Amino acid sequence: MSLETVIVLCGGRGTRLGTDTEKPLVEVCGRSMVDRVCAALAASEINHVVAAVSPHAPKTEKYLRSGRSTGDVELIETPGNGYVEDLGFVLDRVETPVLTVAADLPLLTGSIVDSVLDSIESKKSTTVCVPVETKRSLGVSIDTSLTPEEYDRPLAPCGLNVVAEPGEEFVVRRDRALAVNVNRPRDLQIANVWCQR
Repeated sequence: MSLETVIVLCGGRGTRLGTDTEKPLVEVCGRSMVDRVCAALAASEINHVVAAVSPHAPKTEKYLRSGRSTGDVELIETPGNGYVEDLGFVLDRVETPVLTVAADLPLLTGSIVDSVLDSIESKKSTTVCVPVETKRSLGVSIDTSLTPEEYDRPLAPCGLNVVAEPGEEFVVRRDRALAVNVNRPRDLQIANVWCQR
């Protein structure tokens, strides 16, 4: 699937991480997660990066506005009313289809983004998932799981989605980079180990 725009969702407070640092600015191997994700997107075939910021992450917004992050990023300020509502706010301001990426995927690479998009054959909205067993084998947290009818094992959404035509499809990947979402202190420790390999 060919897409022009990606929305990076970076309005999180990071309360589950137990730190005063806003979640997108938490560092993995000495570099903020939002910068790592923006660098991956800059290395992908996507041309237009939009960062969705919220009142809950004013330092993240300031950092992105400073131009110190990797790549050219447009900012859209959301009301900060929660993931679903803020995503809807941004989607009303961009043309679909669009890729959405959570800022808590610090191991993401441009080649993985391109590979995922190349694997999507439908024009329907697509949720990219990893098997729950993959996340368990890495020791990272699992906040949500689902078992779509066509799959025989539980899957965990990874924070990479395509918003397109009505309907929903799933793409299952086993990439470590998609399995490591940093939501809790242990996730951060694991991300710091894997980013050095």
